[in-house]
Amino acid sequence: MPDGWSAALHLLPEDLRRRALALPEPVQTSGEEFRLRRGRPPTLLVRGAERRLREAPVDASELRGVLDRATGSSYHAVREELRRGFLGAEGGVRLGVCGDARADVEAVSSLCLRIPRQIPEAGAGLLDAPGDESLLILSPPGGGKTTLLRELVRRSARRGRRVGLADERGEVAAVWRGAPQFELGESTDVVSFLPKAEAVLLLLRAMNPQVIALDEISDPADLEAVRRVAGCGVTIFATAHAASAAALRAMPRYRELLEAGVFRRAVVISGTDRRSYRLEML
Repeated sequence: MPDGWSAALHLLPEDLRRRALALPEPVQTSGEEFRLRRGRPPTLLVRGAERRLREAPVDASELRGVLDRATGSSYHAVREELRRGFLGAEGGVRLGVCGDARADVEAVSSLCLRIPRQIPEAGAGLLDAPGDESLLILSPPGGGKTTLLRELVRRSARRGRRVGLADERGEVAAVWRGAPQFELGESTDVVSFLPKAEAVLLLLRAMNPQVIALDEISDPADLEAVRRVAGCGVTIFATAHAASAAALRAMPRYRELLEAGVFRRAVVISGTDRRSYRLEML
C-alpha cells in the first residue's frame, strides 16, 4: 500500500514540502489535494476547504519542477495523458493538469495533486458479503467513492472472484511500471488510461471476468457499455455522482440502466470528518 502523503510531498517544490510537513498532524492526515495555480498562493484541500500553504504565488518554475519529478522529464512518454488533463505518478498520486492544451508543458497553468489513501476498513460490515448483485456507489464529488470502490474490488478478488478494473484515470489501481500500487487482490486485472467504455469491453472479451469495476459512470458510452456487460451476466461495481438514490433516479441519463434492473441497490456515502455508509434500494 503506497504512503500517499509522502508520495505527494516528493513531487512538491522544497519550500512547499517543508511547509506541508510543518502542518499539524490532523491536517496532514486529512489532506486531500495540493493545488498549485500559477500566480496564486498554493493550497491544501482539507475537508472540502482550501488552506493556504504560503502567501507567495506559485511560479512557472515550480509547476515545471513538479512535472519533472512526476515524469522523470520524459514528457513525450506521457503526452497523451497530459492532453487528457491528468497524469499518474509513482506512489499512486494523480495529477490534474490545466493550461493551453495546444502547447507544451510550459503552458501549464495549474496542477492538482490528489493524495491517494487506501482505507481497508472503508464500508466494513456493509460490504463484507457483496454477493453477485451489481452495486452502485453514490456520493457528491470528493465523498470517498473511489476509495470504497477500490476496497470492494480488493475484497471480491480475495474471495477468488475474477475482477476486471477499468481504471481510466489511473486513480483506482495506480499502476506504475506495470504493477498496481494499491492492494487489489491476486485475481484482479487492470486496464488503465483507456476510455472506460473501451476498457470494459476489452476486459469482457480478453479476461473472462466475473466482476467488472469502473469509476464515475456518466457518459452515454459508459452507460451503454455497462448495460451490455450486465447482459452477459457480469457483476458491475461502479460509482456515480449523486447524494442519494432518489437524486440518482431523478437523473434522466441513468433511467435506462435502472429500468433494466442493472443496478438494484446502491451504497450512499455521507459525511466528511467521519464517513458513513448506508444501503439504499434503487
